[in-house]
Amino acid sequence: MVWTAAPQFATAQDYQFSKLVIEGNERIEPQTIITFAGIGKGQAVSAGGLNDAYQRLQASGLFEKVELVPQDNTLVIRVQEYPTVNIVNFEGNKRLKDEDLAQIVSTQSRKVYSPAAVEADANKIVEAYSQAGRFAARVDPKVIRRDGNRVDVAFEIKEGKVSEVERISFTGNRAYSDRKLRNILSTKQAGLFRQIIQRDTFIADRVEYDRQLLTDFYRSRGYVDVQITGVSSEMTRERDGFFMTFNVREGQQFKFGSISTVSEVGELDAEEFQKQAKIRSGVVYSPNAVDLAITRMEELALRKGAQFVRVEPRVTRNDRDQTLDIEFALVRGPRIFVERIDIEGNTTTLDQVVRREFRTVEGDPFNPREIRNSAERIRALGFFSNADVNSRQGSSSDQVIVDVNVQEQPTGSFGIGASYGVEAGFGVTLDLQESNFLGRGQYLGFSLSTSSDNQQNRLTFVEPYLFGRDLKGRFSAWYTTSENDNSYFSTRRMGISPAIEFPISRNGRLETRYTYSRDKLYDITTESSEILQREAGERDRSSFGYTYTYDTRTSSIDPRWGMTFRFSQDLAGFGGDVEALSTNVLARVERKVLQEEVTLRAELEGGAIHARGKTDLTILDRFSGNGKVRGFESWGYGPRDLNAKNEDALGGKYYAAMRVESEFPLGLPEEYGITGGLFWDVGSVWGLDDTLGTGGDPVLNRVDDGMNLRSSIGLSVFWTTPIGPLRFNIAKALKKEDYDEEQVFDLTISTKF
Repeated sequence: MVWTAAPQFATAQDYQFSKLVIEGNERIEPQTIITFAGIGKGQAVSAGGLNDAYQRLQASGLFEKVELVPQDNTLVIRVQEYPTVNIVNFEGNKRLKDEDLAQIVSTQSRKVYSPAAVEADANKIVEAYSQAGRFAARVDPKVIRRDGNRVDVAFEIKEGKVSEVERISFTGNRAYSDRKLRNILSTKQAGLFRQIIQRDTFIADRVEYDRQLLTDFYRSRGYVDVQITGVSSEMTRERDGFFMTFNVREGQQFKFGSISTVSEVGELDAEEFQKQAKIRSGVVYSPNAVDLAITRMEELALRKGAQFVRVEPRVTRNDRDQTLDIEFALVRGPRIFVERIDIEGNTTTLDQVVRREFRTVEGDPFNPREIRNSAERIRALGFFSNADVNSRQGSSSDQVIVDVNVQEQPTGSFGIGASYGVEAGFGVTLDLQESNFLGRGQYLGFSLSTSSDNQQNRLTFVEPYLFGRDLKGRFSAWYTTSENDNSYFSTRRMGISPAIEFPISRNGRLETRYTYSRDKLYDITTESSEILQREAGERDRSSFGYTYTYDTRTSSIDPRWGMTFRFSQDLAGFGGDVEALSTNVLARVERKVLQEEVTLRAELEGGAIHARGKTDLTILDRFSGNGKVRGFESWGYGPRDLNAKNEDALGGKYYAAMRVESEFPLGLPEEYGITGGLFWDVGSVWGLDDTLGTGGDPVLNRVDDGMNLRSSIGLSVFWTTPIGPLRFNIAKALKKEDYDEEQVFDLTISTKF
């Protein structure tokens, strides 16, 4: 627009208006227009000043057209106001809903129309589609004039296709293959389910996160000089795909050299703190090992009452032998306190759930390392897709404020499983779980498993911080029935079990529990074992028990391996009809080899139950071996009465099993998410107190309760599908008894919502 003036005048001419006339305004007050113009009555104004007034009125964004017309001593300011927005429409959008787009744009109904705002809104919509991986999206704003100085604004959207990551490649990587590094990234190549999986779409904001993942991966394995020097993202000509290349500079792998400790705090003995390092020279360097050593030393200092003590790792680099000497120095840190902890972004999760992951409270000495550890614990909850913890100066130089910003993610899960047996046929398992119930960090789970012969129902509730302390309270209730499930009898089990679990070491936890159950054995056919017929009936069981668990998987210094050990005992006899001691033990080791592309697992498990007093154990007390050796049905192996026509399974007082398996790539494109596995199981269930079976003649008795080893081999297929991880097992029994029942395959799958 240009301002017009009549009559024409020279640019050097000055004007002085005794009267200002405003024309064309409907909603905007005359004084507001005069204020924007900046011209007062009687004020001398040059031609340039009139031009400046015109520019100010145009820049206000209120007027579609502006004219300044000098008429003798009168200045006429003639305006045409921008119309009012009647309605805002979004057309052509399918992937993003109208209500989501309405939150993005500033143009709204009953507000003043602004061309600049509409163009900016169009760009915002394009950016929103880019964040969703649709870089080919185009938005064309349309304005439709209506009566009464109103307009309809329509954003015509062409969403385009998802810009997928067609290929991810690496340069400079020697220690680890492209396949392994691709598994580290959060971004994935487009695969079979490219229309469903969101991680195969290109999102620019995710690139920096992937760079950090690669850096952390290498450094945790001793590559202290690793650098991701650049990431190139080349778009295809059709703008529907990207080729990503990560440039890696690995450097050399370092190991720990000499480990020493010095104290610059008079009252602290360095030799005592040296014992807390627990790092062996010669092992691959790991920042996690250094962090754990520092944490142990600072905790020891606190136990000794030494405040504001910091442990500084002083690193000496030895390039000749590629080692790092670590000297832990105990120093006196600055006297800084935590003023407060601010938490933002948690719309569902309560503040207390986040706050309890801090070992520091308001008023405590500020420990940067403890704050970082708290951030890791918050992320480990699994409630948040992102959790940033930062500190800033507080109200004074000796105070800091800790800011916690989180982004919540779905914490519920729905699982569905399937199995198949020769006798039992198909079975279905449904699991409904919520790990952040009502935003309190509590776990609530319900499972239902059913087949043609049995049904299992279980309810579990877990309070991870009972009484505001690191005490995990657990309550379980169950009701299960079986009707001739691979047997010629029926059972009914129901019970409850409250428990409390607490830590006793960094990796060790102890659970104590009470269990009450009422179990019934019934519907035993006349052709079944006399042992089972003598055991028929209903009994109450009341027991106290404990479980000790040692698990290094989340705190292992070497990320390539982890170990789990579990030992539990239950003593029944505190009321009820059963007096017995049951013991179970499990040891599991996992190791990644061959550039960490192959995972090896080994498990050793066993158990025993002994009757006390005058109690006679029944099949409800003994072990069935279910799931201990793959390739066999429920009650498919173990002690059996061969005298009975039904050749009934009886269960055993003892069981032992060893399971070895591997998981490895199959050579398929990794974006398919399909890997393979092999397993070998061996084990047995044996031992009975009552071996006088059908017929009653000890000479002719054919009750087999010996320790007859069974073994099987099998093939597994692991498939990471859009609805969750799937595992498919095909098993073949190698060593078995003639009366054993085999299970050829089973299938399990779970998903999150």
